Amino acid sequence: MAAIDLQLVWKGDLQFSGTVGERQIFFDGEKKEGISPVEAMAAGLAGCMAIDVVHILNRMRSPADSIEARLRAERASEDPKRLVSAAIHFEITGDIQEKNVERAIDLSREKYCSVWHSLRRDIELSVDYTIHQQAVVGE
Repeated sequence: MAAIDLQLVWKGDLQFSGTVGERQIFFDGEKKEGISPVEAMAAGLAGCMAIDVVHILNRMRSPADSIEARLRAERASEDPKRLVSAAIHFEITGDIQEKNVERAIDLSREKYCSVWHSLRRDIELSVDYTIHQQAVVGE
């Protein structure tokens, strides 16, 4: 099993700074100077799936020229104000077949995205994408 070593130090108000291994992190429960833990979790979900999609497309020998991921998440209005839904949209540029993008997203969601598999199963997640084909120079 792989371990994650995290240390947080309270900095006052609702702010904590810390380290994950040798890397710095900062949380702000009031979202004044940093992101909240829930925002970090949502960013982790989008980042995990985006990294998976890049990796899987490269392994398919179908690399993208660029990929952007946009996430919109909804939280419950009552405590614990957990995530109840998330929608991720990928903007993909390159000469990539739609079936490869769909397969990469499916593999991330169903098998590889450790963040998604660590969340509650009743969170609604939708993922879609747009592929922008690169114009060939000289046409």
